[in-house]
Amino acid sequence: MTTYYGLYGQKVQYLASDPTDVQIGQVWYNSTSAVLKVRQEVATNAWATGGSLNTARQGVGGAGTQTAALAFGGFVGGTVTNTESYNGSTWTNSPNGLGTAIYQSGSCGTQTAALMIAGYTGSLPLSSVVQSWNGTSWSPVTSYPATNYTLGAAGIQTAAIAFGGSQAANSPATAESNTYNGTSWTATPNINTARFNVVGTGTQTAALIFGGFIPPLLAATESYNGTSWTTVASLSSPRTNAGRAGTQTAALISGGGTPSVTGATELWNGTSWTSNPTGLATARATFGSGGTQTSAIDFGGYDGGSPGNSAATEEWTGTQTLSRTVTVT
Repeated sequence: MTTYYGLYGQKVQYLASDPTDVQIGQVWYNSTSAVLKVRQEVATNAWATGGSLNTARQGVGGAGTQTAALAFGGFVGGTVTNTESYNGSTWTNSPNGLGTAIYQSGSCGTQTAALMIAGYTGSLPLSSVVQSWNGTSWSPVTSYPATNYTLGAAGIQTAAIAFGGSQAANSPATAESNTYNGTSWTATPNINTARFNVVGTGTQTAALIFGGFIPPLLAATESYNGTSWTTVASLSSPRTNAGRAGTQTAALISGGGTPSVTGATELWNGTSWTSNPTGLATARATFGSGGTQTSAIDFGGYDGGSPGNSAATEEWTGTQTLSRTVTVT
């Protein structure tokens, strides 16, 4: 018969009381309570409700962190210019909105230095306008190389990368990728799988993109090293118009369309995606997002209703460092 010792090379400790200095993976038998116990790692990843946006909307652009976020543009029965900033508890309307009302744009940057890239103004043709935020107001900068919307973006205001999208209404997805240095745009190698409604995170030279739509819905993930795109492990489930946070080696995806709206959340460790048991409380797509894998934020979006504009904000806290003792049954 196979024994625990035979499997793991160590004996189960026989103790009168639980040890005080317990390590993850340690197993012992408590003879006083007559139970077998083990110390295991506990994930405390969870979403919590934050302060609601002042204007419920879908297709909203987002930048920043969980305690210093920026929401801009969107759709509320028509395109809007509204810009709001978040301090970790409440959203404040800015007196200065976007110069061009737009939604489903690419977005990246911080609360005081954000970039809005192309998008849909509500009428054709699509936009190639790029707007830069200085913490107080928006200013037009060098236009994107092509009209585009539902494209993804990563990086900061002066070192950004944008990819994918659709360059005309009802047109095929594009594989185009371009970098921005704060002054001009430069064509870079195409992504491997053309797609729109795509999201991404990371930096200009270490980006990660995932999900999207061709059709069909995609689970494909690609990594960029500043020179070329490489296809890596796919999402657990395909989706589009999702939220994103983190870096190339520690990313998070939340919500999106599957095609119905979902709250599902997955974590990326640089090699593979893992589904988290806790998803968004409000399932939705086309919302603003930002932050890191352990401290992210989602806001606004389409919640599947009619008209479906959401003002909900949710904050993600993720850690894998806690542990607990459990009784083996």
